[in-house]
Amino acid sequence: MSGRASKTLTIGVISDTHGLLRPEAIQALIGVDHILHAGDVGDPLILDKLRWIAPLTAIRGNVDVSGVCRSLPATYVVELGGRFFYLVHSVHDLDLNPVAAGIAVVVSGHTHRAEVQRRQGVLYLNPGSAGPRRFDLPVTVAKVSVADGDVRARIVKLRVE
Repeated sequence: MSGRASKTLTIGVISDTHGLLRPEAIQALIGVDHILHAGDVGDPLILDKLRWIAPLTAIRGNVDVSGVCRSLPATYVVELGGRFFYLVHSVHDLDLNPVAAGIAVVVSGHTHRAEVQRRQGVLYLNPGSAGPRRFDLPVTVAKVSVADGDVRARIVKLRVE
């Protein structure tokens, strides 16, 4: 034991903004160390606004078919806090075995349904939708904490009118 307290890394996760970055989402993400956007950005200005909050990693979703958003990667692996995060817009498009690849967290969106599951030691996280409300689903983002290699996620329900 080194006697040093390890720093907890906090990662904000957002998806399916569809051109709408709500002030409540911005407020929920303030103070995070990094932001992941799991696609369906809808407007490149959203990426600029998120970069003002924290470093950003973003992928494209099925609505990102033109302009700057079209040039975003379809999938991406980023290392944060010593753990690998794999971003894919739809979990059905997962093109690797996360366990074999050493992925700690698979981040997806697309369904607008927030969900946190752990399968075979891999955390599967869908932050839900932070953009226009769909169906009767809540408007949500997620926060992930990484400390001493331990990864935990929670859904943050946004209070919107």
